[in-house]
Amino acid sequence: MSALLLLFFCLAMGIAVTRYARPPAGLAQNLNWWVLNIALPALVLDLIPRIRFDPHLWFLVATMWLLFIGSWLLFALLGPRLGWSRGRIGALILVGGLGNTSFMGYPMIEALRGKEGLGLAVIADQVGNFVALAVGGVAVTAVYAGRTLMPAEVLRRILLFPSFLALVGGIIAGALGGWPEPVHLVLERIGASLTPLALFSVGLQFRLHLGRSQLGALGMGLGWKMFAAPLLCWLLGIATGVSGLVLTVGVLQAAMAPMISAAILAEQYEMEPELANTVLGAGILLSLVTVPLANLLL
Repeated sequence: MSALLLLFFCLAMGIAVTRYARPPAGLAQNLNWWVLNIALPALVLDLIPRIRFDPHLWFLVATMWLLFIGSWLLFALLGPRLGWSRGRIGALILVGGLGNTSFMGYPMIEALRGKEGLGLAVIADQVGNFVALAVGGVAVTAVYAGRTLMPAEVLRRILLFPSFLALVGGIIAGALGGWPEPVHLVLERIGASLTPLALFSVGLQFRLHLGRSQLGALGMGLGWKMFAAPLLCWLLGIATGVSGLVLTVGVLQAAMAPMISAAILAEQYEMEPELANTVLGAGILLSLVTVPLANLLL
């Protein structure tokens, strides 16, 4: 319960500071830098060596790709029939197919499923969702915003991303028997800064702008991201014999709110950014209810 209270408090504080205080310019971006480049790699380095091998770990990666590919197929088929612009289709593919599996996923999984669940959440995020962002996100901008797809750039982004390097380092450390206790304590304390700072940053960037012309697209985007996709992931797990904590974490990560970076991509390439930010904001609010409810059902 205390972990969930911390999650809600940090998110609410970020929203309140943005609305009623005068935070320094670029505060959210500076916090994001620490989370992505320091706290997250430390957390990955600390948790990965302690994960026990499970033949069902493939499911954590598969759910992230099912989420993304399903989003692309759904909105690429629906969009032209509904008269949507290419920008709207691209925006919905991004926010519907990429989940906030780190900034919101890590704190919520830790609150709901503890440290063991958090370790599995790292695999879903780093091996599944981050690669989907790096490869699929670039591909979507190439198709729907006219950006040239550069495979070398995609590969470089993946291989040099700090938490991916930490993932490799953690696997090596685990194979060698894990970290000495003093190193583990340092990594654990640095990684502990991720939860409050990540949720505070999400609150700082929270936006919700509803327009009547967006309601249909908003409903379809949220319907896929928050309900249909997690259900499909659960059905995939049941059909393939996945169970226990791996099944639960895979489905919960699929059920997270849309990724902030997905909305940023939509804004950078002018793919209806107002709709993308609306889906993001509404998804954050919904996930505070739907993810704990999904956890109870699982």
